[in-house]
Parts: sequence; C-alpha cells; structure tokens
Amino acid sequence: MKQRIKAAFITLGCKVNIAETEGMKLLFQKADYEIVEASEHADVYVINTCTVTGMGDKKSRQMIRRAHTLNPDAIIAVVGCFAQVSPEETSKIEGVNLVLGNNMKHRIVELVENTQKDEKKQYVNERKTLMEYEELPVEAYEGHTRAFLKVQDGCDQFCSYCIIPYARGPVRSRDANDVIKEAKSFALNGFKEIVLTGIHLTSYNDIKNNESLPGLIRAVHDIEGIERIRLGSLEPMFITHEFIEEISVLPKLCSHFHLSLQSGCAETLKRMNRKYTPEYYREIVELMREKIPDVTFTTDVMVGFPGETDEEFYKSYEFCKEIGFLWIHVFKYSPRKGTAAAKFPDQVQPDIKERRSKQLIELANQMRNKVFQQFLGRQTDIILEKHIEGSPGDMEGLTSNYIPVAVNVENINPGEIISVHLETIEGERMRGAVSNITV
Repeated sequence: MKQRIKAAFITLGCKVNIAETEGMKLLFQKADYEIVEASEHADVYVINTCTVTGMGDKKSRQMIRRAHTLNPDAIIAVVGCFAQVSPEETSKIEGVNLVLGNNMKHRIVELVENTQKDEKKQYVNERKTLMEYEELPVEAYEGHTRAFLKVQDGCDQFCSYCIIPYARGPVRSRDANDVIKEAKSFALNGFKEIVLTGIHLTSYNDIKNNESLPGLIRAVHDIEGIERIRLGSLEPMFITHEFIEEISVLPKLCSHFHLSLQSGCAETLKRMNRKYTPEYYREIVELMREKIPDVTFTTDVMVGFPGETDEEFYKSYEFCKEIGFLWIHVFKYSPRKGTAAAKFPDQVQPDIKERRSKQLIELANQMRNKVFQQFLGRQTDIILEKHIEGSPGDMEGLTSNYIPVAVNVENINPGEIISVHLETIEGERMRGAVSNITV
C-alpha cells in the first residue's frame, strides 16, 4: 500500500487567513494528502503568513525556519501577505521552495507537485492584477466550534500606516450564492455559529447579485441550523444609520461588534488617513447601544503613531475610557516599508510606545471588568468553545456579546449552546452555572 504524502499547515494573522488555510487543506485532502499537525514531520509545509506589523513579519520568518528544522527535506510553500509584499526576502529564507502571492492559493497543490526540493519558484502577481475574488471553499473547521466564512477580500482605503491594501489588492466581493452555499454546508456539519469575515468586510458589495452586507447577513440569518452570526472587524465610516437599523432587527446576529478605532484623537486619525472623527465614532456607538440590547464593543488602538504627542495620546486614552470597550487590542506602531507613514517625521521612541501600550492595556482591563459587572446575576446563552487547561471539568464558552464564561459541565461537547447564570468574575472570564441545555 502506497504511503500517503503528509502536509502540514501553519497559519499566522487574521481570521481571513484561518479561512483560507482551511480552503487549502481541503484541496490537499481531495488530492489524497494526509493532513498532519504543524509540529509533526511532514513532506510539505504550507506557511500562511502575515505582514500587518513588523511582528507579523518576524513570526512568519520564524515559522518558516521551524518547518525547515522539522524536516530539512520537505517542500516549503509560503503563501499570504508576507509572501505577496516581500517575495524576494521570503525566497531567500533557507528551506523555502515556493512563494505564492494572494490569489494563487487555489493552485497550491498543482504548484507544490511541480516543484522539486532543489528549486525555488515564485508566483506573485502585482496588486493591479488581483481583480477577481479567489474562491477557496471550506467544508469544515477541525478543532473549531465556530465557522469562519470569508466573503470579501482586498482594501482600497490606504490608511497611511497600513501595508494591507498592497498585500491584498483592490476590494472584491464573493458571490452571495457561494456564501449561502458554504453557510448551509456549515449548518449541515453542525456549526451553530458563523463568523462572516473579510479584509474590509464593510466594503462587501456583490454587484452581480445586487447584494450588500446587510442583505447577505439576512440571507445567512434565514438558514436553518445557524443560531448565531458574528461579524468580523468593521470600519466606522461604512456604518450608517440605515445599516444599524437593518441589522438591529436580526435576532441571530451577535450583539458584539469589533469596531476598529486606531486612535481616539482627531488629529492622529487625520494623519492616519482614517476617514472618520471621534465624534462620528461616538455617534455610531450610541445609536447601536440604543437599538441593540446588551451590545458590547471591542476595538484596535495603535500607540506611538508618528507625531503622536502626550496630549494626543491622552485624548485617545480618554476617548477609549468614555466609550467603555469590552476589550482593546493594543499594538505599537511599526513602520511598514512602502507606506506613507514610514516616511513621516517625528517617529515615536520605543520606550514611549511601550509606556503608552502598558497604560492602555491597564485601562482595557479596567473597562473589561466594568462590563463584566454589568452582567453579574444575568441569565444568558453561551456556545461552548474548549476545555480549560488545568481546570478539570471546566469549559470556556462565549456569550453572544463576546464575554468569555467558565462553566463546570459534564458530557456536553464543544459547539453546543447552553444556558448559564453569570455568578462571579474570575480575571479575564466570568463564571457561570448551568441552567438548562438549549441545543
């Protein structure tokens, strides 16, 4: 009996990358490859990279080297944003045989099989040629209780700090019929929660079928078996009053929104080329709180953007405090070659970035605790996610509004939805007691 070729996958970065990796796995499975864990000895390693920050580049390089160490004779294929933006640098890393830019992942099996161990090949197209949505269907997510459903790719906003428009190309949207087909497949496979994701999700516009994002959400909402729909990161300037009105009447839509902020200071936002003001952001949040019960918000905030003074940072800090986020992903600005901000004067020193980062993380912890306190004593549903390491019998679940809850359960599998009573706060989670199963 012929031994099957083993393929392993390493994924860095965003939920879009997670979805694309699952699509590539399916292609290899259909070609009769055996899929093994990333830490195992494999014949082929596929590294799906990230380049959104300098740390993303660093981790991408580390994962490539780790794969080469696991099996120096393996074929290593590097795909994703780091490969798209820095193909020459990627190709020079020891062990790399194949570099694929974005919109080439659908051909990965063919290209891997046509590459020898002693070869180095590149298939990276220019941004302007990335015009078609690359279809990479997914059927299941092993080890996940929620299914990430990619519906959009690309970005045309060109924020002054961001390399992603160059890495991902222009905005393009997935055919709504393909989205519905994949969502139905997830429902049949037992997934109760769908996460709609994209590089610039709020730009979704299927011109062929005359379908915008609210319409797409409604269509997924109507699928039997899907009990929750969660949205990926949203851009404030695309959230209109009409959009809020349309989504507020959909009971399956999770009452949690990741509304990207980057800075709460108007002057900083202007230099970032973000096309909204703190006042507009506040207006959106207030309207969503008015229309959607128990809604929570998470966000991204950058510290140390070029020219950010102590006064500007303080404005951003106070704005975050005013909004009252459930959580903030705080990250320090890192110059990305090819972006406008990399050439800006008044680059902020690393020690100042570090200090501001710690201050904002401390505020984020305080705000999270304050949100938790609002829900003490409440009854709510959670989707069980995973067993909690080092805590026998405990599992972690997520409420609709993204509060992590620890609960002691028996004989209930991840992916099930149960009802709990929120009793206490335990650090980064709340503690719940089981009420009744609502499968």
